[in-house]
This record gives sequence, structure tokens and C-alpha cells, in this order.
Amino acid sequence: MSEVKVFRVTGEITKPNLRTTFRKEIAALKPENAKEKIYMELGSKHRAKRFQIRISKVEEVAPEEVESPLIRKLLLEEEANV
Repeated sequence: MSEVKVFRVTGEITKPNLRTTFRKEIAALKPENAKEKIYMELGSKHRAKRFQIRISKVEEVAPEEVESPLIRKLLLEEEANV
């Protein structure tokens, strides 16, 4: 089974009445999966279409550098189960 990695995705949402940047950490197997999850979550939360979401960078994050408390907790539980 593949190991789950943490990716930090940064980008921008551009809608007619909204323009905002985002930075989100996502647990995924590959960078492509992280992008897909960002499109799903931000599209649902902000009612943005895929063409309105611009992803500028996807980078893998070391477990020690994770900022999200939820992702950090999931990583600690996964390490305890191994």
C-alpha cells in the first residue's frame, strides 16, 4: 500500500465578485490527487468553477512542517498505528 503524503497547495480564486488567495494542506498519495481535492473542496465551499481556481504551486511538506492541526493529528495517529 502507498504512503500518504502531505501537500501544501497555494493559488487564487477569481470570481466576478471575489478575488482571494489560498494556501491549504491536503493529505494525498500524489500531487495530482491533491489538486483534484482542492478543486472539489474550494468549488463546493466557494461555489467556484474549476476555471476560476488557479493553482500556482503544489509542494510536498515534511511531517514536521505541517501547520494544519487536523492533518498533524492524523499523521500522529497513523505513526502510532504502524
